[in-house]
Amino acid sequence: MTGFLSETAFTGRTVVLIGGGTGIGLAVARLVTSAGGDVVLGGRTAATLAAAAHELGARARWHLVDTAQQASIDAFFADIEVVHGLFTTAATYVTGSLAELSVREAATPFESKFWGQYRVVKSALPRLAADAAVVLMAGAASVRPAGNAPAYVAVNAAIEGLARGLAHELAPIRVNALSPGTVDGHLWAQRAPEVRRQAFEHIAAASTLGRPVTEDEVARAAVYLLLNTGTTGSTLYPDGGYALR
Repeated sequence: MTGFLSETAFTGRTVVLIGGGTGIGLAVARLVTSAGGDVVLGGRTAATLAAAAHELGARARWHLVDTAQQASIDAFFADIEVVHGLFTTAATYVTGSLAELSVREAATPFESKFWGQYRVVKSALPRLAADAAVVLMAGAASVRPAGNAPAYVAVNAAIEGLARGLAHELAPIRVNALSPGTVDGHLWAQRAPEVRRQAFEHIAAASTLGRPVTEDEVARAAVYLLLNTGTTGSTLYPDGGYALR
């Protein structure tokens, strides 16, 4: 057992995790492989992907992919026969206020996080099994803005709307969105200690649970959406109650 999954929960199923070499994506990969599933990891850094696949063992393989390039995404899926689960956490963007960012800078969350995931789902479509599950990565800022970053708020709301639209269009394939708050893990570990401290203090004061969530907690929410056959067109908020306050 993996704590909440049976050892066969993903047996016979292949889950594609773009951004799966680190962070939440890697945490999902660990759960899937420990429950009998196979994973295909995607990303832009070969060494990171290779290290993750080595840790995961024989059930994992990897390919380079850049979600900003449709040709790269198409090539990534060309060697994958069938996809039972799809989750993309890879994105690169800047955030800031209306006053401080140029329009080009403000558009980066849409270009990378929204259109990146849109391109991935479109390219994967011919490979998706009839009972496949797609999980889109949004964020709790969609319903409770954090700081002065209006474009970032908007893109997360747009991704949640995309999940509802795709759930309708692609049925019986299930499509849901995952909207965590601040996550204690790989991403924040790369930031300056003082920046991290301020962010964690803010989320502690702003959330019901009084702390940031962990990558493992978000990964378990993603796995729920990958497995639960009665959930589609929904958004799940593993945010420690941030959206409630």
